[in-house]
Amino acid sequence: MPQIDLAKLMPAVVELSKQAGQRILDIYQQDFDVIQKQDNSPVTIADMAAHAVIDDGLEEIAAEFPVLSEESTTIPLDDRVRWETYWLVDPLDGTREFIKRNGEFTVNIALIHNHQPILGSIYVPVTDVSYYAAKGLGAYKQQQAASAEPIHVCKQRRKKLIIAGSRSHQTPELVRFLANLGDYELLSIGSSLKSCLVAEGKADIYPRLGPTSEWDTAAAHCIVEQAGGFLTDTNMQTIPYNTKESLLNPPFFVFGDSSVNWSDFL
Repeated sequence: MPQIDLAKLMPAVVELSKQAGQRILDIYQQDFDVIQKQDNSPVTIADMAAHAVIDDGLEEIAAEFPVLSEESTTIPLDDRVRWETYWLVDPLDGTREFIKRNGEFTVNIALIHNHQPILGSIYVPVTDVSYYAAKGLGAYKQQQAASAEPIHVCKQRRKKLIIAGSRSHQTPELVRFLANLGDYELLSIGSSLKSCLVAEGKADIYPRLGPTSEWDTAAAHCIVEQAGGFLTDTNMQTIPYNTKESLLNPPFFVFGDSSVNWSDFL
């Protein structure tokens, strides 16, 4: 790794996440329009406003690294392939939850180096909670004005599994996977908060057997790994970033107990 001062970058990125979150809250408390993108996913003025805050902030924090955001112009692989280190951003993860006004949406900022996340920040605007991590520095949760506390995954699966699941996305593959697990409790929650439940040891696994994009997982990937856990594809292999034209992820698992071959339950 080049001389990237993660200890210096981390608090700056956490603060930027909060600034973007405050901008989202300003809009959340008003009426807003919903626009359908070409892939039929929704976008609001809050997505674009948070993108602008983050884009400007990262220019001040570390302008030497390019930014790839869900709300930025499409950047072809021929250009991206030259990036050794870059910011990967989802300005508002959980737009559907934002529209439903259930509070389960986040601001996600990650720093990617050599195809792997080395810094991640997830901020929950409605509850004023931050999850963040950097490679070699551990993973943390900060609630409101309280001091940040280290978080850790549950390294040994519970007898009755606790599963983090989506409020908005259920697939036949997921239904079959859950049926194969046996006794479990399902915690349904939106956005990257599912991965955060695993990172802080409140859930054993988050199985995502439907489509997501790289900006959906990058920040959580770093937080989970620094909390002692894993984010892998369904072959139990770590997912790389920025290696192909498409920015879609394969189906994946987020988990703490690596002694279990979760793919056996597919």
